[in-house]
Amino acid sequence: MSNRKAFTLIEVLISIALLGLILVPLFSVVDLMRDSNNHLLESLEKSKKITKATKVLYLDILSSNGELEIKKDEFTRLCINETKNSLYNLPIAKVCWLVLKEKNTLARIEGSEYKIPLLSEDKVEVDTVMSGLELFDVYQQKDKVLVLIQQQGKEPISFMLQGITNPVLELLPDGTKIMRDGRKIHRDGSVDYKDGSKMLADGTLIPAPNKGRQNQGKGNSKDSKPRDNKGEGKNNPKQETKKNSPKPLNPNDP
Repeated sequence: MSNRKAFTLIEVLISIALLGLILVPLFSVVDLMRDSNNHLLESLEKSKKITKATKVLYLDILSSNGELEIKKDEFTRLCINETKNSLYNLPIAKVCWLVLKEKNTLARIEGSEYKIPLLSEDKVEVDTVMSGLELFDVYQQKDKVLVLIQQQGKEPISFMLQGITNPVLELLPDGTKIMRDGRKIHRDGSVDYKDGSKMLADGTLIPAPNKGRQNQGKGNSKDSKPRDNKGEGKNNPKQETKKNSPKPLNPNDP
């Protein structure tokens, strides 16, 4: 009986058929793993972006002076009038967080002086944060600020800050702000201080009128009663008594 050194044609065909049956599910598993890895990477990128966005929002509120403007609609619009957390190297920035109608996209607007809605001449930076929002809500009560964010099909994100006190005590219908320290900030930027002094919109400081009058009265009070040295002897009984008093006796006098 001779030794076989090669495969027969039938064995080769059977091997190819078996290999074809194995490769089909193997490639499907590889594709499935590749898709799952891509999906995982996309999820990680989105979670990093969301984490970064919530961190920026957190720092915007934490670094503010506490003056928050919260307007409720389908979504909340949050404007932070003064914050030191600037992404564009501004010393003091005004930041607004709002949800755009297109795909319910959360956007962050940063600038110096602007109003919503924006004008064409406003110099601001707009960054889109996340889309597909179902919830963006902000609540402020006393010194506490609560933020709620939720995307479609995602777990809600929430955080709270304490010690954020709003310096505005009351906002009048004409736009005048009554501050907790007694200042009145008008819509044109002028300020009325508690002591009666004022600062105009161009930065000119006007002192309080009462202070000027008080200082003038104090200066005149020192010289208001001139002294009459000539009449001191006539009007002062002590001096007359001193002049008319007898001299002490000297035993050596004759």
